[in-house]
Amino acid sequence: MNRRHRAGLRGEGAGRVRSGGPQVQRTLGLAMVLALGGLLAGLAGHRAEGQAPPKSAAGEDWGQAEARYLRNIRQVTFDYVRAGEGYFSPDGSKIIFQAEEKGTGNPFYQIFVQDLATGRAIRVSPGVGKCTCGYFRPDGKKIIFASSHSDPDARKHQVAELQRRLEEQNKGIRRRYSWDFDPHMKIYEANVDGSELRCLTPQAKVYTAEGSYSPDGRQIVYAAGKAGDVQIYIMNADGSGARQITHTPNCYNGGPFFSPDGKKIIFRADRQEKDRLQLYVINVDGTGEKPLTRNNTWVYWAPFWYKDSKHIIFTAADHANEFVRPNYDLYWMNIETGKMTRITYAPGQDVLPVFSPDYQKVLWTSSRDGRSSPQLYLADFTPPED
Repeated sequence: MNRRHRAGLRGEGAGRVRSGGPQVQRTLGLAMVLALGGLLAGLAGHRAEGQAPPKSAAGEDWGQAEARYLRNIRQVTFDYVRAGEGYFSPDGSKIIFQAEEKGTGNPFYQIFVQDLATGRAIRVSPGVGKCTCGYFRPDGKKIIFASSHSDPDARKHQVAELQRRLEEQNKGIRRRYSWDFDPHMKIYEANVDGSELRCLTPQAKVYTAEGSYSPDGRQIVYAAGKAGDVQIYIMNADGSGARQITHTPNCYNGGPFFSPDGKKIIFRADRQEKDRLQLYVINVDGTGEKPLTRNNTWVYWAPFWYKDSKHIIFTAADHANEFVRPNYDLYWMNIETGKMTRITYAPGQDVLPVFSPDYQKVLWTSSRDGRSSPQLYLADFTPPED
């Protein structure tokens, strides 16, 4: 967070943690703070609004609970300090994701494209500054991502962050997750190998990120604004014709995705209470906005559409007890009825889920056992029954 936000919300992302956890979706893309601390049965359905998501049957092993919906779980990224917020290429053969490289002197995320068959990955972003929210164009010929590499002080920020981490390590401090709405963050287009980099939002003076394409590739939906007032926009794929979609000020609206039928946009926002993200859906023309969740003791974010434009998969966690670390898991929802089903039960954090182009697999960011660094995982997916 980003999807991008909180925990990366979509945004670094969400989307998309600096010390002791991942920056997350579209990533967090919020100036929000989460006590994430490390990345972070017969399931009864329920109405989403005002109720907590369902839990596993008493005494059930978490691996068994997940096996209803996830099979052949395997880790797909390894050689990074942390990695997350991945999205598939249109043919399903590659993924684009954000990761912190080892030994480069840059502690912030960069963007990578990896071949799933060989595991070979290349960095496609400049290597300087912060990056988040990579995405493939539907024809597979281009990618987009957000980057702050144009900031003249980008390298100074890298040095300062490394020094801060060292000082915190020496003092035994674990920093709470905080998403930085960097005003130098702009959206860029490039070839799949990172060549022919071109800025699509050169005039942007505020945080501009969390972009994804419409199903026909003609438009990009994204989030832009200053911390505490971020709105959702749609522009043409060449960067022209931007128009504002959400109009609720003094809050964060972000992590947007077009529905597969191209008619709606799913997103997250903290309109009811600061940093307590809830899920919303809106028509592409800005009409018909509707909240999907209204439970402010929970945080809901990183929603992603299923093929029928009727169901979504997303991330959620209970924040009712400020003395207990929230543990994020993946959930499934029918947006017409509000019925929800829990998908993951691992001890670690499970966030930022997305589907493969054929909707047979799900890719997400996780630490699984709660002790490992966050990486990307892939599994065969069986949708819950309504």
